[in-house]
Amino acid sequence: MTQSPLSVAAQQRDRLKNWLLQQAFPLWWNKGYDHARGGFHEKLDQQGQPVDANRRARVQARQVYSYAVAGRLGWDGPVQTAVTQGLTLFLDRFQRPDGLVRGAVSPDGTPVDENVALYDQAFVLFSLAQAAQALNDVPGHEAKALAVLDSMRTLLTHPVAGFVELAGKHRQQSNPHMHLFEACLAWEELTGNAAWTDLADTIAGMALRWFIDDKTGALREFFAADWSPADGVDGRIIEPGHQFEWAWLLLRWGTLRKRDDAIDAGLRLIAIGEGSGVDKARNVAFNSLLDDFSIHDAAARLWPQTERIKAGCLAGLLTGRADYWQIAADGAEGLWTYLQTPVVGLWYDRMQPDGGLIDEAAPASSFYHIICAIVELDQSLQKAGA
Repeated sequence: MTQSPLSVAAQQRDRLKNWLLQQAFPLWWNKGYDHARGGFHEKLDQQGQPVDANRRARVQARQVYSYAVAGRLGWDGPVQTAVTQGLTLFLDRFQRPDGLVRGAVSPDGTPVDENVALYDQAFVLFSLAQAAQALNDVPGHEAKALAVLDSMRTLLTHPVAGFVELAGKHRQQSNPHMHLFEACLAWEELTGNAAWTDLADTIAGMALRWFIDDKTGALREFFAADWSPADGVDGRIIEPGHQFEWAWLLLRWGTLRKRDDAIDAGLRLIAIGEGSGVDKARNVAFNSLLDDFSIHDAAARLWPQTERIKAGCLAGLLTGRADYWQIAADGAEGLWTYLQTPVVGLWYDRMQPDGGLIDEAAPASSFYHIICAIVELDQSLQKAGA
């Protein structure tokens, strides 16, 4: 008798949680944290040993998130120590005098990149929300988050809407706003503070007005100063992983605000991601398409597979439709391919167009994506009674 997609998704959840709790969390704390100098390593090689490299703000913040949710998922390791040490060192070493965080420091904490990225600021806010729960100090951590937000508004506000990148080729991007949206929803759930609600509403409005194309329903990456698509090929890029990731966020926001237009937009993003953005032969989401839905980059990184899981789960929970649960189950099966490493608890980050996985060190930055997917899979299945 054929199993239902919900049952298959539940089996995938159990397998992924066992991998996470029994192998990944212990490995990335024992080897992925620098117990001599402090801070999280950027990568572990495929023998499970740390790669010495400069440390980026986004990785430190993501690893704080990872261990902040570890206890809620059932890990019995030193959650409080991991979160306290990781967050303290992160803020001490990365926060600049103006309140924003710099791009990178050396392994001993010496600043090596003073550039400010909106993406990094979003993850500061997100990691503080998760640490607030793990350390049972919501007011203290929200005060720190609001101070960072104040600095962002002073130094990064875009004259039309949202925020601007201070450096780089593209000063207007949807991706960092997406992670800021995620952070705002996390804080809103914790405190109900209007500051987070209002900013979440602003970003959702930007997505519905500018980021998502009116004709195709697809979400773009790069924009001109007035939030119209950027010139050239860059303005045409559509990433399947971000169709799924934005869908997950818009479904959440649309449900909270009772906004059918946001829910409809989210479901359309899933249709695009699953329809044109997934290679059915490999069962993986491509890196990128163009706005005519032709393939732009047929390679497949790990992270889009996790976003496919999240979008399928939430859409399945909200609609009750089996085809969305099938997307979640297929996404989980696709993700599992990347986790088949010599040392269990690691991953391969990149798949070539022919299906071969590139044998290279596992980037710590992917842990956040994997854990987010497992959290959503677990929570959605529990709500669905599976």
